[in-house]
Amino acid sequence: MYTIRIPKIIKFGKNALSETEYPRNSLVVTTAPPEVSSKWLAKMGIKDYLLFDKVEPEPSIETVQKVISEYKSKNLSAIIGLGGGSSQDVTKYAATELKIPKILIPTTFGTGSEMTTYCVLKFEGKKKLLQDERFLADMAVVDAFFLAGTPEAIIKNSVCDACAQATEGYDSKRGNEFTRSMCKAAFDVLYDAIIDDKPENYPYGSMLSGIGFGNASTTLGHALSYVFSNEGVPHGYSLSSCTTVAHRFNKSIFYEKFKEVVEKLKFDRLSLKIPFDKAADIVMTDKGHLDPNPIPVTKDDVIQLLQDITNGRL
Repeated sequence: MYTIRIPKIIKFGKNALSETEYPRNSLVVTTAPPEVSSKWLAKMGIKDYLLFDKVEPEPSIETVQKVISEYKSKNLSAIIGLGGGSSQDVTKYAATELKIPKILIPTTFGTGSEMTTYCVLKFEGKKKLLQDERFLADMAVVDAFFLAGTPEAIIKNSVCDACAQATEGYDSKRGNEFTRSMCKAAFDVLYDAIIDDKPENYPYGSMLSGIGFGNASTTLGHALSYVFSNEGVPHGYSLSSCTTVAHRFNKSIFYEKFKEVVEKLKFDRLSLKIPFDKAADIVMTDKGHLDPNPIPVTKDDVIQLLQDITNGRL
């Protein structure tokens, strides 16, 4: 038997953002500066809300604890994660701890976080993947409105992330017929949107990817990527090479098309500061990604893959 978990309510498509009703006395959590978030909040039409806009990229558990301590006495009706994966991860953890509803609104379309039970936070400076059914959104709102004005680098990092999640999720040993069908559909939408320059379809593809991999998990590509992310490389950028070599290693059906996507998006070669053997030690501790990988992975495999990534042998 398989179990599929998705948000209680999913609102998506044109005008989803402005046609959704938001609870009063909600806390909006975002990374966006006031000049940006004010436009988003106006489009939402939200009334009577509090705002926490100090979420950093790749957020830490300390940021979550700050949100909890500052707002636990405010009798909040909900927390709304408005932004990329960072805002949503902080929202997931804080709302779960405070035992209040969470509403997730992605403004970049790559993490699929609004659909998943996953949360990524830094503990003592290192990214850690957390999974808990309680992290699942009570409502997700997906609207392409946010694409206009988003920097090109963020868009391409985000869509690469979505492609990596869809294809790794398809290959995961924890997948099933449903998750594989969702992941395949997601990558088909995203591949077509990237190759044929139709970015308006990124949000839908990312949403499908979140449903698929969120019920299956990602694999080796993500495990490799974290050592680069720990050195400040944007997550989607790190996945461009990491997922490519992981697909080659796993003999994935997506290897060639994923390479096409990376070439179309024009990512630069990655570099790594720490020694390969130390980086491999870090990767090998990531059982959350390595256990569901379709092929067993050794430390020697990881060292070779890291060398291939930094040498541009994709």
